[in-house]
Amino acid sequence: MAITRYATARWEGDLKAGAGRLETPRSGVLAGTRYGFNTRFGDENGTNPEELIAAAHAGCFAMALSAQLSEAGHPPSFVESRADVELSMDGGPHVTGVKLSVRGEAPGVSADEFRRHAETAKANCPISKLLASVPISLDVRDA
Repeated sequence: MAITRYATARWEGDLKAGAGRLETPRSGVLAGTRYGFNTRFGDENGTNPEELIAAAHAGCFAMALSAQLSEAGHPPSFVESRADVELSMDGGPHVTGVKLSVRGEAPGVSADEFRRHAETAKANCPISKLLASVPISLDVRDA
């Protein structure tokens, strides 16, 4: 059984002066969300593809780590993750890597055990697997 999720994008105009809107019709989370050249390469408000990838990776990783800890008999009190997607402009824009960082608390789990579970979650999270063409680092921080 497969689960399909989708989003739509509409772009109008050229790359620099144009603008786009993103939609996630099923959830409604993105409803006409603006994106454009200056939200991606500048500091204008709005989203961009790299930010959306970062959000997807942070969310997927946090869920995967929660599952790892729960399966080991230590459901976490919390897991907080961050994903930084790096976009290089050298030789044309391209993603060069992702930096994951996480902190959390799981009763009965040592810092070393937490780190091992985090590494396993990083390797097995579906979004990590999707992004396997770029290096993904992991920083595990104390709760």
